[in-house]
Amino acid sequence: RGLRQEVARLQKEVERPYRFDNIIGRSPPMHEVFGLIRRLSSSSVNVLITGESGTGKELVARAIHYNSPRSKRPFVAVNCAAIPDQLLESELFGYKRGAFTDARSDRAGLFVEADGGSLFLDEIGDLSPALQAKLLRVLAEREIRPLGSARAEKVDVRVSSATHQDLLAGMGAGTFREDLYYRLNVLQIHLPALRDRAEADNRFADNTRRI
Repeated sequence: RGLRQEVARLQKEVERPYRFDNIIGRSPPMHEVFGLIRRLSSSSVNVLITGESGTGKELVARAIHYNSPRSKRPFVAVNCAAIPDQLLESELFGYKRGAFTDARSDRAGLFVEADGGSLFLDEIGDLSPALQAKLLRVLAEREIRPLGSARAEKVDVRVSSATHQDLLAGMGAGTFREDLYYRLNVLQIHLPALRDRAEADNRFADNTRRI
């Protein structure tokens, strides 16, 4: 009983930083963001979070996760721009022993690690065309095939992705797949720049004082 109580306490400590009041902004645009997060609390649809660097896109993804029925399951994050293609594929999908030179044992990928929970793909606009095609298949089939495996594995994962890039422009230029865009962008949340948020917050506070 003591162990269960300690686990429950630690779970609350983990979740606390990702409640609404820890995301900067009292302005009307941010209240719209909070409203979208609440709407998503009972859903498992994929979410695309857009906005400039530093606007809190991962915080929003975590808030979505920790305010949803998936909150007791893992939240796993990966920066797609920070890992070379070959490594990112094995990180996402896992691999079997002998799949390549250094694969000395089986390894579960991030999709399996996040099973039942959420996977956050940061900087999704930097994903290579080859990995875009493989990610599209995972989202369509809800299953992954580890490198070196002949069998697919079912996964239940909500995918949140984020980018500071204009993916619509990328689609026009042929660098980002249109079908993948619509799989990721079931619902989009756009975060205003911090400078705009601060100005709006000041106006919001002034109006509140006048009222």
